[in-house]
Amino acid sequence: MANRPSPADLSTLDARAREIFREIVESYLTTGEPVGSRTLSKLGGVGLSAASIRNTMADLAALGLLEAPHAMAGRRPTQVGLRFFVDSLLQLGDLPDDEKRDIDARIGTAGASPQEVLGAASELLSGLAGGAGLVVTPEREAPVRHAEIVPIGADQALLVLVFEDNQVENRILRLPPGMPPGALTEAANYLNARFKGKTLAEARVAAGDALNRDRAALDQAAAKLIESGLVEWSGEDPTYGRSLIVRGRGNLLKDQQAVADLERARQLFDDLEKTRELIHVLDLAREGDAVRVFIGSENALFSLSGSSLIVAPYMNAERRVVGALGVIGPTRLNYARVIPVVDYTARVVGRLLDARGLER
Repeated sequence: MANRPSPADLSTLDARAREIFREIVESYLTTGEPVGSRTLSKLGGVGLSAASIRNTMADLAALGLLEAPHAMAGRRPTQVGLRFFVDSLLQLGDLPDDEKRDIDARIGTAGASPQEVLGAASELLSGLAGGAGLVVTPEREAPVRHAEIVPIGADQALLVLVFEDNQVENRILRLPPGMPPGALTEAANYLNARFKGKTLAEARVAAGDALNRDRAALDQAAAKLIESGLVEWSGEDPTYGRSLIVRGRGNLLKDQQAVADLERARQLFDDLEKTRELIHVLDLAREGDAVRVFIGSENALFSLSGSSLIVAPYMNAERRVVGALGVIGPTRLNYARVIPVVDYTARVVGRLLDARGLER
């Protein structure tokens, strides 16, 4: 990848160079094809000869903003060029009122549960943006009403948590070697006796002292299961209490370059399977209150597949971030359209979950 040009380098671009660069990027984002000087001169927006355009394109390539996929092709933006375009040249407008009404209606009538609301948001993002829609559900903060631990194999058990808001979550736990048959029941009874009515985070804080006091009376294997399980339940495992909703993976294969490069498409789907890492990527949206754009290798998860991620947090009425949503697709996403869609959808989801008391 070309080195990123310095701000001083980019400041030397005159109006003509910026306009030529903008035309190349917008054409590429529309067609997915490299743009040649003759094609650009015929578009009419630049008003220059092919020779003059070609000279300017060479200067833009020298700055690392353009590249040629092969010797006889035209030019297309590099990852650095796309970043420069998004940061400096992209013009964002507000969504039309009819699109806002459509988003309001489709998410507002999705259902009563958080999963239904967020599933509708993911599907909507996929359809409107042409990529895969991604939503990270809110962290679980309701108190625990009941817990059960059910064996499902020689070395695994299913932990079932019922919360005061009537939501149920399941998680597979790996059992310590040599666990006695009654240890699962003992661990579940301990959890229900000591941590009922507490949130998962509160239970984790209380668990340390309680286990130290009671370890002598509690079977060692059961204590180890409780200790490891509470770490996961409390959110110290950064993905617990949340899930990732993905809709529209098939849209990713509509990109001509992805279809032509099956290895790249395979890598992209592999990326989408890395739920823990992807939730971490979406959590980056929690660092601010605005849409963030990651292009290609700007995020390690997508460095091989060469994809772009547009992500935004959704918040409750107190402006506390409770989750994140976004779109993943090829780097030639229609940024001017997708960014406002992601931004507005995040605001709608936050308002709706807050109004229905579903953000927890």
